Amino acid sequence: MARDYYSILGVGKDASDGEIKKAYRKLALKYHPDRNPDDEEAAARFRDVSDAYEVLSDPNKRRIADMGGDPLDNSGGMPGGGAGGFGGSGFGGGLGDVFEAFFGNGGGGRQKRSRVQNGADALLGIKLDLAECYTGVRKPITVDTAVLCKDCEGTGSKTKAKATTCGECQGAGEIQQVQRSFLGNVMTSRPCAACMGTGEVVPDPCPECGGDGRVRARRELTVNIPAGVSEGMRIRMAGQGEVGPGGGPSGDLYVEVQVEQHPVFQREGDNLHVNVHVPMVDAALGTEVHLNNLVDEQLNVTIEPGAQPGDRVRLNGAGMPRLRGEGNGDLVAHVDVSVPTKLDAKSRELLEKLRDHRGENSTVADGKSHRGFFSRFRR
Repeated sequence: MARDYYSILGVGKDASDGEIKKAYRKLALKYHPDRNPDDEEAAARFRDVSDAYEVLSDPNKRRIADMGGDPLDNSGGMPGGGAGGFGGSGFGGGLGDVFEAFFGNGGGGRQKRSRVQNGADALLGIKLDLAECYTGVRKPITVDTAVLCKDCEGTGSKTKAKATTCGECQGAGEIQQVQRSFLGNVMTSRPCAACMGTGEVVPDPCPECGGDGRVRARRELTVNIPAGVSEGMRIRMAGQGEVGPGGGPSGDLYVEVQVEQHPVFQREGDNLHVNVHVPMVDAALGTEVHLNNLVDEQLNVTIEPGAQPGDRVRLNGAGMPRLRGEGNGDLVAHVDVSVPTKLDAKSRELLEKLRDHRGENSTVADGKSHRGFFSRFRR
């Protein structure tokens, strides 16, 4: 004969899920074996209460009980039994809610997820040369992503009908099963395969998107690159990422900057560096070196008389634009003094006369008179 699970919990047949859970917690705490050691009657009552909650908290089992049946008779487990007197639901059902009553931590099933969800963000790399970073540029990009299905307008339904409650899980988003273990009957749950854990299904799925509300497509976009960007920076394009499942809001698209190496200039923050080759005579006498910047504007680098290898000439404001500020960084020219390796007779004669005239001889540096050199060397 089927047991009256409603009477065991002391609730009516029209009791809500909340009322059933509240009644179960109260009785489970009262008859729990930890509170009633060596009390066989309390242990039996605890098993009955756990079985009642197992049935009435499961829509499918409750429906069987309402029709006069006993769902636990065919569960394949050991009704009312269990190691140590812990009852029918084991840790998966009854004790989880007992622990929740004691510690305030939910022991029930997982929360079902919404059928309509936010789309994922996307990341795309883009290659720029240094001149494009200097000026800023608008670049076309191609993105393979998920877009809204035009046929169903994101509803997932061929007729644009609203989603209905899943008949497999009765809208719970999960399927509960009773499995036998050494603790007795253990309640387990898994996401419903019919609705993918959402509790809802589309009655007439769109043939184009299969009910997902989105399809894969290739999109052509234009990204606005501001002046001053550098390697590794990401530009956010709001709402240009993937459309979410069920036609949910789109994520964002992030475009990551990759900068190609420049043959002349090297970048360091907002500053640009360039090597300037100066003949030995020009380094001694001083000169001007003309060069073009990244936008072909001519710049003049003044080499003062007596320039030494490794000297730096700074042109203020001739570097990269500051991305989050006003003005530009600097251009730093590094002086590389070129010493001739092959001399014709006339050049050798002139240099020998210069050496005789200056009366200079090669010496060993003592570190004090050439402190600047050693300081640069240590750095």
